[in-house]
Amino acid sequence: MTRSRYMVGLVFLVFFVMSLVTNILGPIIPDIIRDFHVSLAAAAFLGFFFFIAYGVMSIPAGFWVEKYSEKPVMITAFVAATLGSLSFALFPSYSVALGSLFVMGAGMATLQVAVNPLLRVSGGEEHFAFNSAFAQLIFGLASFISPRIYSYLVSNLGDPAKAQSFPLRLFSQLTPRDLPWASMYWIFAVATLLMVVLLVFTRFPKVQRKEDESAGSWQMYRELLRKPIVWFFFLSVFAYVGSEQGTASWISEFLAKYHGYDPHTTGAAAVSWFWGLLTAGCFIGMGLLKIFDSRRVLIAFSVLALLCLSAALFGSAQVALYAFPAVGLFASIMWPVLVSLALNSVSEHHGPFAGILSTGIMGGAVAPVIIGRIGDHFGLRAGLCFLYFTFGCVLTVGFWAKPLITNATVSLKKIASEAVT
Repeated sequence: MTRSRYMVGLVFLVFFVMSLVTNILGPIIPDIIRDFHVSLAAAAFLGFFFFIAYGVMSIPAGFWVEKYSEKPVMITAFVAATLGSLSFALFPSYSVALGSLFVMGAGMATLQVAVNPLLRVSGGEEHFAFNSAFAQLIFGLASFISPRIYSYLVSNLGDPAKAQSFPLRLFSQLTPRDLPWASMYWIFAVATLLMVVLLVFTRFPKVQRKEDESAGSWQMYRELLRKPIVWFFFLSVFAYVGSEQGTASWISEFLAKYHGYDPHTTGAAAVSWFWGLLTAGCFIGMGLLKIFDSRRVLIAFSVLALLCLSAALFGSAQVALYAFPAVGLFASIMWPVLVSLALNSVSEHHGPFAGILSTGIMGGAVAPVIIGRIGDHFGLRAGLCFLYFTFGCVLTVGFWAKPLITNATVSLKKIASEAVT
């Protein structure tokens, strides 16, 4: 099989666009609440419709990719994302947003299933671990950039005197003056449409799926779902994604409500740094996982995330501004550790098990809604206390997980002796 740097670069670009679209909800929630005059829970339902699509689509997408191959499925996914983005950009309303975000989420879920085997084949199995880590770096970079694009557009479109460049003048004509943040969906529409064009003219390699990448059969899913350990890990992934999205979705609104920070600038920057530190933390975690058992690292990072959450919720304005992004730093290793512990805890059917774990991403749909519902009755600070439960669920995995294979580690004594010699 001939390796293709172009195809590897294309997959990295797919990760960038996926992240750009996925992680914008947190910064725009204050605008949604204000401009659509909805409750906290109603605002959170936008994220619910986006992330519930992952639960609905993750397993079917695996079957579609095996039946039709990667290229047509990825093109269809980006077409869905384009239509979803355009529908809201043209008709910006709360009801349209619900449907458009579900369609966009379905497209992103399908892409996530398709791109990893493609990355393995085009980059080579021997480079797959490195390329996967680099893809996550690209994903995190887009998460860091997306809120800053939002902040730039809102700050400039909100002041006609600043909208001098051609793109800004065009966005100001396409977007309602009282909804400048909706211009983000024009950017999403253009980005996803360009991806459709790029994919149409790209020749894809033939992907021979390994057993771990196969969608499997319904019988395999039934066998797995009879095992309690599968449910425990599904719920732990559900809790983690709920913790991640539950934090990111409400940072900007919390800082505005309790500390008076501008959601268009300071709030958006805090969300940006949350994703930035979540990405940076992966590199710290990778180093620690070479020295310590992954369960110990998970316990330590979970406790530190809970301490940062406490500081963010109950500390001063300045403390909250730094503590919320710090939660992202310590949440960084939770996803890879949970997935690796899960897959190393069963002896077969890893492909279908990965599909079951992927459906746990819909935790990102449920947790923000619960937080919003509690917040409507008792205040957003009380609602965010629900994260003690979700992060606590992740913490428990470090105590009860019994993997068949533990992560390989290097002793500190060996490192020291090698350094001396």
